[in-house]
Amino acid sequence: MSILAGFMVPHPPMIVPDIGKGEEKQIAETIAAYEEVAEEIRKLEPETIIITSPHAIMYADYFHISPGRYAKGSFERFRAPQVSFSEEYDYELTERICDYTSDNDFPAGILGERDPELDHGTMVPLYFIRKKYKEGKIVRIGLSGLSLSDHYRLGMYIRDAVNDLGRRVVFVASGDLSHKLQPYGPYGFAKEGPEYDERIMNACSGADFGKLFDFDESFCDKAAECGHRSFVIMAGAFDGMNVTAKALSHEDVTGVGYGICTFYPERESQYRHFLDQYEKKKMKELEDKRYNSDAYVRLARKAIEYYVINHRHLPLKEVDDRELLKEKAGTFVSIHKDGRLRGCIGTIMAVRDNVASEIIGNAVSACSRDPRFPPIREDELKDLEISVDVLGEIEDIDSPEQLDVKRYGVIVSCGERKGLLLPDLDGVDTVEEQIDIAREKGGIRKNENYKLQRFEVVRHY
Repeated sequence: MSILAGFMVPHPPMIVPDIGKGEEKQIAETIAAYEEVAEEIRKLEPETIIITSPHAIMYADYFHISPGRYAKGSFERFRAPQVSFSEEYDYELTERICDYTSDNDFPAGILGERDPELDHGTMVPLYFIRKKYKEGKIVRIGLSGLSLSDHYRLGMYIRDAVNDLGRRVVFVASGDLSHKLQPYGPYGFAKEGPEYDERIMNACSGADFGKLFDFDESFCDKAAECGHRSFVIMAGAFDGMNVTAKALSHEDVTGVGYGICTFYPERESQYRHFLDQYEKKKMKELEDKRYNSDAYVRLARKAIEYYVINHRHLPLKEVDDRELLKEKAGTFVSIHKDGRLRGCIGTIMAVRDNVASEIIGNAVSACSRDPRFPPIREDELKDLEISVDVLGEIEDIDSPEQLDVKRYGVIVSCGERKGLLLPDLDGVDTVEEQIDIAREKGGIRKNENYKLQRFEVVRHY
């Protein structure tokens, strides 16, 4: 095994004395743990240090691996330009990782470089490491907006590339935990914050990497974490291996969670292929949902699959439940993949002859014409979760007090501009948030004189 060890570390710039100017003393436990990590890396004498950072270049649908042979950076933006770095990239390892991702048609590589300067998510770990260990090249990898499965899979490709070259490598997963742990912190408090920190420290301190997939996007957003995907990539690099893990520290005194854990691989284990286990579990859940879905959702799925494969709308003669040909109503078709929205298009009121036509038309639009997403590919069909909302009567209302974020959807309109938001959506917890999102979707400014309407839906899964 060429990956000698992994380290989960935070990256608060204030931990550097030239930046903290004494404030770093409040996280003395984290500093001591960081110095222990640096000493362990010194003893391991790696040829290469792989660092995954949330603050490296990040794309929604692509993993950026820093190109070139050298990189520089400093803490100038934190008013400490005298703390600087000059690093050499392991170009050969970067190329080998890119070979694996290219051969597997995986969205990762060296394209899209926007800023060659090292980011603070990379430099904070290096600050401690370079005090004790000057040797070793680096590989710097950014995160993406892709699924946790894809982050884990990238870790597996990194492992394969490392093994091919026989490199002595340590993996540094840079990332803070929740940013919402204390009311006095810079981001305030959310109940999800302490829950996130407890769950992630439990999972990582026991090397129970399968639990990393159990953190849904909405929960992570509410907890305001930044390192989860970084930790998942590292977990993928240890796929199929027994790992001895140890938690060195966890602090939340600044309102932000800083956790440090160490990971040392041992022998291979057939029971620790966590991505395979997760995907089998997910497939079973999706099959159960398909089996138990009602006529509305079955029709939407059939329409999506028919269009993606045949590039034509599903003929009405293929509608199984003929009752859907007798109703008229506006509908929204929502598509999710890996817990993330993949497409959502709908009609506020009926614009077609019947609900069946409404669902077919909106399903096709959701899978192929939502401007926020690329069209759905055939290989994605098996992973889709689909819901259909059938809209009720639209009512004018006089004030936000007549709304209920769980019960009513909202339409905000100003002249010809309109924005709509469905009810009971993950991450939308207040009427104010609901109105603001709908208003922004309609291109309506907060100070404009807009009108509010509400509607109920029947949601079909």
